Amino acid sequence: MRAGPRLSIGLPVYNGEKYLAQSIDALLGQSYEDFELIVCDNASTDGTAEICQRYLKQDPRIRYYRQPRNIGSSPNHNFAFAQARGELFKWASNDDLYAPELMERCIEALDEYPDVVLAHSWTALIDGSGAVTEKIEYPLATASPRAPERFRSTLYAKAGDDMYGVVRTNVLRRTALQASYHHADRTITTEVALHGPFYQVQDWLYFRRDHPDRAERSCPTVRTRCANLDPRRANRLRNPVVRLYAEYLWGYVSAIQHAPLPPEDRHECYRDLARWAFSRALPGRARREGEPGPGSAGAPLRQMSSPPPGDQLDDQSEAAHAMPGAARGDAQPAPGPTGNG
Repeated sequence: MRAGPRLSIGLPVYNGEKYLAQSIDALLGQSYEDFELIVCDNASTDGTAEICQRYLKQDPRIRYYRQPRNIGSSPNHNFAFAQARGELFKWASNDDLYAPELMERCIEALDEYPDVVLAHSWTALIDGSGAVTEKIEYPLATASPRAPERFRSTLYAKAGDDMYGVVRTNVLRRTALQASYHHADRTITTEVALHGPFYQVQDWLYFRRDHPDRAERSCPTVRTRCANLDPRRANRLRNPVVRLYAEYLWGYVSAIQHAPLPPEDRHECYRDLARWAFSRALPGRARREGEPGPGSAGAPLRQMSSPPPGDQLDDQSEAAHAMPGAARGDAQPAPGPTGNG
């Protein structure tokens, strides 16, 4: 017999008072009710704490934690996961909305297909008022039974908000979780995909909000985005841009190395990664060969924070020395989702 809820939902948040109540209402209104909602407040300075305390008194499924200081988006995401008691887990964001049947449909898929490690739905973009502005069909090959094909798809193809899917907790525990190097949440999505296929509910049940306060607009450079993930990344001496790129590449290497793959699949993934890395290094190739666009798999996590002091130097010029072709490609902010808290 299970001691806790079957599903754990981690909701990291930082200064999310504008949309937080709407997101919590959408989560508490799910038709699937056997879950806990773990809200992790990253030392917010607005009315976030008051909103969380109000909901804490209303629903026993909510657990609320407040960090004593801003530890960064990635550590706060990982903290939320560390509190999870369910056999299934989902990260949620403080400004997105969710159709009432989203969790139920995803869990039904996971129950029906034991080999599937993550389930999610198609994504629709909404504006600040909640009106749908765009519907995105999912083009990734993450449903493939072949790990190398899933790996290639996450490297090259556009779209996908799989980081916000319902994942098997034991699979997610075997990954490196959220890191803080450049595009770190692309690598975690890829690492999960190396453990098994994904399932997409073919309906628009996840509504990702696009609004002026999104983090990538306030964090336009590689360094500011990484410092948003972890404030320690603001240190230029310890974290030069070349390191932020190198760790990004190594994240894929490590994912392949630790995934439960037969030797032939592992070697095929290494070859695909080498070809991808070479294509990124060629001038102009990054954009032509699959630079993720709107809805991209693993775009920066959503936490609003001010750029670190003294970070006015254009990191793209530093990036030009860090990785050939970088200033033309990855040095630009990804226009996809950003994650919360």
